[in-house]
Amino acid sequence: MISLATFIRLLLTCAFVFILTPLVRQLAFLIGAVDKPNQRRINKIPMPSMGGLAIYIGFVVAGYTLFRSVLPQPVFTHIVIASGIIVITGIIDDIFELTPKWKLLGIILAALYLFFFAQIRMSRIKVFGFDEFILPWWLNLIFTIVWVVVITNSVNLIDGLDGLASGVSLISLITMGIVALFHFQGYLSFIATCIFMLVAAILGFLPYNFFPAKIYLGDTGALFLGFMISLFSLMGLKNATFIMLLTPIIILGVPMVDTFFAVIRRKVHRKPISSADKMHLHHRLLAMGFTHRGAVLTIYGLAILFSMVALIYNYISFWGVIVLSIALFFCIELFVEMIGLIGDKYTPLLHTLKFIGNRAYRLQVINNWKEKQAKKKNKKWKRREKRRS
Repeated sequence: MISLATFIRLLLTCAFVFILTPLVRQLAFLIGAVDKPNQRRINKIPMPSMGGLAIYIGFVVAGYTLFRSVLPQPVFTHIVIASGIIVITGIIDDIFELTPKWKLLGIILAALYLFFFAQIRMSRIKVFGFDEFILPWWLNLIFTIVWVVVITNSVNLIDGLDGLASGVSLISLITMGIVALFHFQGYLSFIATCIFMLVAAILGFLPYNFFPAKIYLGDTGALFLGFMISLFSLMGLKNATFIMLLTPIIILGVPMVDTFFAVIRRKVHRKPISSADKMHLHHRLLAMGFTHRGAVLTIYGLAILFSMVALIYNYISFWGVIVLSIALFFCIELFVEMIGLIGDKYTPLLHTLKFIGNRAYRLQVINNWKEKQAKKKNKKWKRREKRRS
């Protein structure tokens, strides 16, 4: 558990970031890291971006001062360097607006640093009592890059409302910290310390970022938080079981679901995966009449539900995991269709439920199907008659 001394250090970290954030806000205006209003953005006035820099600085300073005695400094330095690559990428993007390819390059470089220099990777995996499977280095490398890219971009994609990405990341990290406290003992116990250091830094920043925001996370912050979540989960997956692999994915349920269905949506509408649109989860809630604050709090609630499910996964049997996963998939699909996350016409599950539960609708569908079949037969008959004549 967290000692009183550690709790005081975390409070000091939070206070430091709270004091530092207004200074980063001024710096953002000075160097031009400002989000100007446009069709895709919610803000009506120019807003300073790059707020994630305050979180990064607070995290680094805390690790090298307040928590120096409890963290393995060589490992922490690797974390600082890898996340520094992400932060630099985010700062450049907040100022100059990089293309998706250049942002992806920055994320991949950070992932490569983790793999080759920090040795942070998943070495082996064990699935439900089967023999442990040692991953070959090339498969390990691919997994590391994909894991980091997907999770980092998932958090970045939900950064569309005041306090949304920072709040969802906060909920996810607290859940990961709880899991780490109970599962990582001995040398790995420092992972929980690092996670709660980042939680404290986000708490110091959130008062300025929650609606109405005074500063945005920017890509500096959204990419950094997403990267740190992927990094912490990788550190805990060095010798992973299937449940440990599944836990961070479920914890990040909100951004992962939003990203997954964004990819499907763009494929269905034949648009590039990297293209922007206003069909993300927060956009759909706003379109349904939710207020800005209401949409954010609703997504917070969803993030908490996913986190609770992730915690339950660690304490149930194999069949419990299967049943809970099926129920979770059913609920996600139903929710996605109800809010139109892919499109208003994409409602296969709702149509199925309506077919089962509404007799008049069921008869209408069956009659329509019979009419179509009759038309097909009629067309075939006419074609045969033409051939004979």
